Amino acid sequence: MNETISVLTNHYSVRNYLPNPIEEEQLQTIIEAAQAAPTWGNGQQLSIVGVTDQKKKKQISEIIGQPWIDQAPVFLSFNVDFHRISQALEQNGQTFKASENVDTLLVGTTDVGIAMGYAIAAAESLGLGIVPIGAIRTKSDRIIDVLDLPSYVFPIVGLVIGHPAEENDLKPRLPLDSFYHKETYQHDHLSHIRAYEDKMKTYMQSRPIQKTWTETVARYYSHDKGIPQTTESLNKQGFHFNKK
Repeated sequence: MNETISVLTNHYSVRNYLPNPIEEEQLQTIIEAAQAAPTWGNGQQLSIVGVTDQKKKKQISEIIGQPWIDQAPVFLSFNVDFHRISQALEQNGQTFKASENVDTLLVGTTDVGIAMGYAIAAAESLGLGIVPIGAIRTKSDRIIDVLDLPSYVFPIVGLVIGHPAEENDLKPRLPLDSFYHKETYQHDHLSHIRAYEDKMKTYMQSRPIQKTWTETVARYYSHDKGIPQTTESLNKQGFHFNKK
C-alpha cells in the first residue's frame, strides 16, 4: 500500500489536542492543497476563513459547544462563497441572479466537501489530527457574525486541526457492498445494516456514549425539524430557495 492510500484509509477524528502550535508553513500547505481541489466549472464556489486567534477560537468553541475548537491551534470555516462571483459579475455589468436556485447551494456545498477532503488528507499526511465540525450550521447566524461573512457566503462545515494528544481506533464503516454498487443501485441494505450494527456494538463498548448506528442517525432523520436557523441564515445571506 502506498503512503497516500495509507493516510486516507487510516483516518480517525481527533478530539483531544496538545497545546503545540502548527507551523505557518504547514498551515499554508493545507490551504494550498484545499485550493487545488477541483470545483464545478472552475467557479471556485467556496472560501476558507482561518481562525488562530485564541479569543476568537474560544468564542466559537463556546457558541458551538465543542471544547476541542478552543484546545487546538487552528479552526477553519469552509464556506459556500458566491460573494466573489457576484463581484465579478458586477464589474462586468451583470447581476448575480442564481441566489434563488437550489442548485447553487448544491454546487457550493459539493465544492466545499471536495476541498475539505483535500485539506484533511494534507493535514493527516503531515502527522496532524483533525475533526470536522458539522455543528457549525446549528449556530450559523452567530458564526456569520463572528467571521464577518458577507452576502452570498454561508458556513457549511468547520475543521479543527492540531497535534493529537492520543491515538484513536478506526471506526468501523458499513460493509463495502452497501457503499459501492456495481452497475446499478442495490436497494436492500438490511443484511448489511445488521452486520454493521454488530460491529458498532463491539466498537462502542469502550465509548462513553453507547448508541447503535441506527439510533445515532435516527436522532437526525426520524423527524423533519432540521435546523431552524439554517433557512433563516441562508435568507439573511441572500439565498432564498423557498421562493416560488
